[in-house]
Amino acid sequence: MAIVAALTAGTRPQKAVSVEKAAEMIPDGAVLMIGGFMGVGSPHRLIAELVRQGRKDLTVICNDTSRPDNGVGLLVVARALRKVVASHIGTNPETQKQMIAGDIEVELVPQGTLAEQVRAGGYGLGGVLTPTGIGTPVEDGKQTIVVDGKTFLVEKPLRADFALVAAKRADYRGNLEYEMTARNFNPLMAMAAETVIAEPVEIVPTGVIAPDHVVTPHVLVDYIIQRSRPNGR
Repeated sequence: MAIVAALTAGTRPQKAVSVEKAAEMIPDGAVLMIGGFMGVGSPHRLIAELVRQGRKDLTVICNDTSRPDNGVGLLVVARALRKVVASHIGTNPETQKQMIAGDIEVELVPQGTLAEQVRAGGYGLGGVLTPTGIGTPVEDGKQTIVVDGKTFLVEKPLRADFALVAAKRADYRGNLEYEMTARNFNPLMAMAAETVIAEPVEIVPTGVIAPDHVVTPHVLVDYIIQRSRPNGR
């Protein structure tokens, strides 16, 4: 049986789950990293399913909250979020409204710093040294360090319970390939979470994705969202 299993490995999708099952794994109060830049490269089906299931009190680490009708913005409108860590919220008036009302906590982080904090979390680093924010309110309450006469902020690594990433393709083992700018934060986030759920556009047999095109290897991916059925999710 072991020989048969070895021979058939890679001939059918492994780690594949329905979008409903994937969303059920994520409890209220979880910390999520969600890939995407204004919704480009975001796992839209999984986000919509979290809204449908009524998830609450989530903390989301993302580049932005997109628009009210798109990407992470759907979670904002559904009031599913307790806190957002993002580089900007300027394109989503609903996020701004909830922040001003005190209904949601928003931590704004310079985009480059945010990317490096996520990378540090995935690589096991102790933090990031950056001059960005020195002499501004960003510096308040944070540790600083002087290197060669220049002052830097010490920004701590970011990690999450779940990374929800989108990909162009996944193969049957779970290797991921991304497409152009839709790649954005997804590979970094896939390194920095306890559980990684990938939502590919298509799932292909192992070997179809050229080795040089694999950005996120299968060892990092825990679950793959199955393709949509013709009459449902």
